[in-house]
Amino acid sequence: MPEIQLLRPAHAPALFAFEQENRAYFAASIPDRGDDYFARFDERLRALLDEQEAGICYFHVLVDAEGEVLGRMNLVDVADGAADLGYRIAQRAAGRGLATWGVREICGLAANRYGLTALRAATTLDNAASRAVLARSGFAVVGETRLSGRPGLSYLRSLADFTAPPGARAL
Repeated sequence: MPEIQLLRPAHAPALFAFEQENRAYFAASIPDRGDDYFARFDERLRALLDEQEAGICYFHVLVDAEGEVLGRMNLVDVADGAADLGYRIAQRAAGRGLATWGVREICGLAANRYGLTALRAATTLDNAASRAVLARSGFAVVGETRLSGRPGLSYLRSLADFTAPPGARAL
C-alpha cells in the first residue's frame, strides 16, 4: 500500500504531474479545476501550505514507493472538531480499493493526529464510486445537496471509533 504524507513543498513536482495526468479523468466526475489552477499551481500550493500551517486545512498525498502521487486526501475547513473530506485517486490506481483504504486512514489521522470528532463529505449522485467509498468507510447520508449545479448527497461520519484510548500512542 502507498503511504499517506502530509503535503509539503517537496511534493510539488509529483503533485503537479498527478493533477495534469488525471485532469480529464477527474473532470468526468467532479468540476474541472480550470486552466488558471495549472498556470498558477506554485502560487496555489503556497496558499494551501499557508492554510495548513494555520491549522485551517490538512492536505495529504498518497505516494507509492517511488514517490509518485497516486491520490490526495484533504481535510478542509477545520473548525469545531470537524472538517470536510475531499479525495481523488489517479485513474491508473482506481478500482483497487485505494480510495476506501485512504479514507479510512485519513479518518484515523483526523481523530488521532488532528483531534477531530467528525468528518463531512459530499458527492454527486452520478458518482457511484465515491458514494460506495463513503458508504464502505462508515459515512452516513444526512441530506441532499448540489455540487457545481449537480444533484448530490451530503454525508457525515463520527470519528469516535477511531479515537485512541487514553495513554495510547497517537498516529
